[in-house]
Amino acid sequence: MVIKKNISLKAYNTFGIDVKASRFVSIASLYELKQLLNSEKDFFLISGGSNLLLTRDIERLVVHINIQGISIDHEEENTVDLTVNGGENWHEFVLWCISENYGGLENLSLIPGNVGTSPIQNIGAYGVEVKDCITKVEALEIATNKLVSFSNEACNFGYRNSIFKNEVKGKYILTSVSFRLTTKNHQLTTSYGAIENELAVQKIKIPTLKNISDAIIRIRKSKLPDPKEIGNSGSFFKNPVISKKQFLRLQKENPSIPNYPVSETEIKVPAGWLVEQSGFKGKRFGDAGVHEKQALVLVNYGSATGIEIFQLAEKIQQTVFKKFEIALEIEVNVVAS
Repeated sequence: MVIKKNISLKAYNTFGIDVKASRFVSIASLYELKQLLNSEKDFFLISGGSNLLLTRDIERLVVHINIQGISIDHEEENTVDLTVNGGENWHEFVLWCISENYGGLENLSLIPGNVGTSPIQNIGAYGVEVKDCITKVEALEIATNKLVSFSNEACNFGYRNSIFKNEVKGKYILTSVSFRLTTKNHQLTTSYGAIENELAVQKIKIPTLKNISDAIIRIRKSKLPDPKEIGNSGSFFKNPVISKKQFLRLQKENPSIPNYPVSETEIKVPAGWLVEQSGFKGKRFGDAGVHEKQALVLVNYGSATGIEIFQLAEKIQQTVFKKFEIALEIEVNVVAS
């Protein structure tokens, strides 16, 4: 465990923002993390850097969580229980599950980031949320340096939300996540989005886990930019949930507005559609912009600063609210002060 000084964080955030850490350390084991907490309490955590917009240099110690490893805890006739350390790359873990014929996470293919941050915002895509497969989350309590286990229920999962974004934010370091996945009789989710169309194009009538994963990878690649080529953090805004009354009022003025019922009284509206209808899709402001294929994605075309991207996000929020009276909520963690 070596603490380095004056390190660029450009390679540690998918936006590719070139800010510096006054001190930086990469942690490869739970033992190292506990040792660090014996002497350091004021630090900034970074994992895969995929849900992060850095707008300034970090004067505190930056701790990069790089604890890796997958273990099989228990197997039954139809299920397997796994524990995965927080530093494992999410997409590589999903592909490993598919290679082992473990079902449940295939719809979450190609989501950037690491396993340890997946419960924080309850990542989800194409009709599946990670909470559907999580059995527990283990985390190190910063104040006591003790390992604490959170059951699925204790995580208080919601839409792109969890206890780790609210009540206990900043109090724990998530070290591992445990999953229960299927080994046969998989419950496949193919009706959401363009999955069925993509499977039909491939002439697949009875899809496997890999067929679904491959279809989603193709769909995501056709819509979303690769962070290795264009800096971005995936979906920048949450899809807003509005009252049915407000939706019906908007529908009169916008008959083509897409919608997904959440309950008898609430409707989810795609944030990307709102941004596109507000005229931002494909627009560029210097090196900060909105992706040409997916208006939900803000991008760094090269040398945009975090502040420039954040200012663009604020402009989008203001325009969408003025046009639709819907307040877009930022999904990405913005380090603004």
